[in-house]
This record gives sequence, structure tokens and C-alpha cells, in this order.
Amino acid sequence: MNRLTARWATTAGPNRDTVFSATGVWPLLAFLADAADGPARGELEDAVGMRAAEAAAAARELMSALATVRGSRSAVGLWVGPTLPLHESWVAGLPADTLGVFSGDAEADRRTLDMWAADRTDGLIDAMPIHLDDSVLLVPAAAQALRLKWLQPFWEGDMLPEAGPWAGRCLLALRRETSLLDRIGVAETASGPLTVLKVLGDTGVDVHLLLGDHDMAPSDVLQAGIGVLAGTYRTVPGDLLPLGESGPGLEVRTVRSRSPAPTLSVRTSPFRLTGEHDLLKQPAVFGLSTAVDDRYGHFPGISTEPLAIGSARQSAVAVFDAKGFEAASVTAIGAVGGVGPPPGYLSRRIYAEFDRPFGFLTVHRTSRLVLTAGWVAEPVPYPDDEPYGEAYDEAE
Repeated sequence: MNRLTARWATTAGPNRDTVFSATGVWPLLAFLADAADGPARGELEDAVGMRAAEAAAAARELMSALATVRGSRSAVGLWVGPTLPLHESWVAGLPADTLGVFSGDAEADRRTLDMWAADRTDGLIDAMPIHLDDSVLLVPAAAQALRLKWLQPFWEGDMLPEAGPWAGRCLLALRRETSLLDRIGVAETASGPLTVLKVLGDTGVDVHLLLGDHDMAPSDVLQAGIGVLAGTYRTVPGDLLPLGESGPGLEVRTVRSRSPAPTLSVRTSPFRLTGEHDLLKQPAVFGLSTAVDDRYGHFPGISTEPLAIGSARQSAVAVFDAKGFEAASVTAIGAVGGVGPPPGYLSRRIYAEFDRPFGFLTVHRTSRLVLTAGWVAEPVPYPDDEPYGEAYDEAE
């Protein structure tokens, strides 16, 4: 699934806000692969990363595993037109209580799908990302939602970047300090140095903030972050970084302090991101290049009627604030007829500044599964009536 995240990241375009979840797409592709034949089956196997014959069982295993992640919800749903015959063997391979039948009333069916999306994401996404009309015979959908609180909250302040795309703008910032220098590190990747900050959540899920060099594209930053997760690139932890500018947004100093304990001082931007994705704009990424050809049927394992993919979309949201993180995604595929006293000690202090566009990964700590990924291009302006920054600077 992380491989699919990396494939999707290659399509990240210019520097703009986005969030997406390959984990929200993968089980749907797996169930389709199980039922496909011909070239469509091979393409879906490539996207899923395993043999089609094993994909449905793996998707069921994934849904069971996600259910054990504290603070998360996940679900798969399937709706079918009243006249489309389904193979019982394929339906039996889906998670329990998955199947629903369209009423034939487009407005009522639209409400049903939207209610399912809102319920399965705890209201974070209130609509199913699909257009319903008479041509849609089958709708497999997947939803996931995640809420966590930071083990160590941030406090709000401001920042005024001196360089980069956010230079000269007074922005709302999140700040915190810790003596745990291993929360940050620098990896040398194929695209350049990458600063990785781990923000730990209370549910076994963490958020990794990723800052690359000024000239690294969003796709390079996100793929490099996934490479770090996979062990492809070695990360030098904060306590071993050299003095000076030791990585993107990082400066290591020796300063006078009241305590001999080291300090990691983090300042970053909060964000609220939404993403609307048409998966068929890059069908090869998801193994759907052949499956969209409605001149043929590609899923004989689903029905005796020929079926092709007419639409595939995802809606996603991610919120990172002082107290915690929440994210959700809903993915729907439409099948149509186929056709962060004076001092007396010298201590180590690391300053980390995420004061320009950066990426992030939401990572299940034990499995290293990436649940969501995204890019923060636009910061939050600092509110004029709340002078947090002055208070912080005086305290500092």
C-alpha cells in the first residue's frame, strides 16, 4: 500500500495544498482485481502489488487490521443496481454487511450514499464523491477516518518567514519544545536532503512532517519520506547532527541554558486540507487503464453482465492543530455497463523551522503503513487580534 502511495505521489503537481489516501483506494482495487480478467487483471495486480487471486483475502485482512487501530474507523460498501446479477462467490468474499441495492430513485440513492460517507467518517466528509445516473450499475466504496491527540500538545504563536514562498507574511504557528532529539532527523535521499519530524499521537499513529530543499518538488519530498519509512534512506537523528545548518529548516547550536538537557524547539504551520481527486486522470497509477474501456467487460468475476469502470474519485480531508490530528477519505468507483539566576550550562539546542511548503505522512507506528499523505502549500494567516508571538518572544 505504501508503494501505491508512492505511485500516487508521482502525480503531485505544482506547489498546491493536497491530501490523499492510497489506503482508501487499495481495498477497492484489490476486490476488483479478484474479479477481473485479461489485461485489466494484470494492470490491477501491478497497482495492488500482489496476485489477483490473493487480493480479496488481503483486502479483508486489511479491513480487519485497520479496525484494531485506536481512533480510526474504516469501512467498505457496495451498491448495485436492482437488475444487475452478481456472482454470489464474489459477494461472499466482501466484508460482512457490505451490500446494498439501489432503489431506482436517484435522489434517494444519492442521500443514502452521502449518509454512509458522513457516518463512516464521523462527519468529516459529508458526500460520496460520485455522480449517479442510470448508467452506473455498481458502486464499490471505501471510507476511513482517523482522530488522534498529540502526546505533547503544541501552543499557538506566530512566525514571520524571512525567505521562501511565505516570506514577509505574519502566520499562525504551532510551537513546542522537547528534550527528545530523536524526534527529528535528516536523511540524504536521491532527491536531496530531507528533514523528518515525528509528531507522536496517542493512538499508535504518528504524523511525519517532511521538509526538503527549496528546489525539491512535492512529489520528490513525499516519495523520499516513504523511502525513509521503508529503510531505503538512513536518517541521522538530532543528537548526531553536526553544528550549523544541518538540514532543510534545521540549525544546530550550542547555547547557554538553565538545564544541561538538550532541546528540540519546533515551530510549524497548522493546516486544514481538502483534496478532490479524479483517479481516472492518471488511470495507470491505479491499474485502471484497460478497465475504463467500455467497449468490453473486464470483471466477469462480479457479474455475467459486462462491466467497465466509468468513474473513480476520492474526497479527503486532514486537519493538523495544536491538540491533535484528524483525517478522513471516501473513495467511490462507479462501474458502468461495458462494454512541532543566569544560565549555567552549555546544552544542545536544535531549531526546526517549517516556514515554507512541506509534506506530511500519517503513519501507523508499528506497521509503518501510510494512512494519509499530503502537501501544505498555503499557511494560516496570524489573527491580528491575538498577539501570541509577542508573549512568546518575551517568555523566550
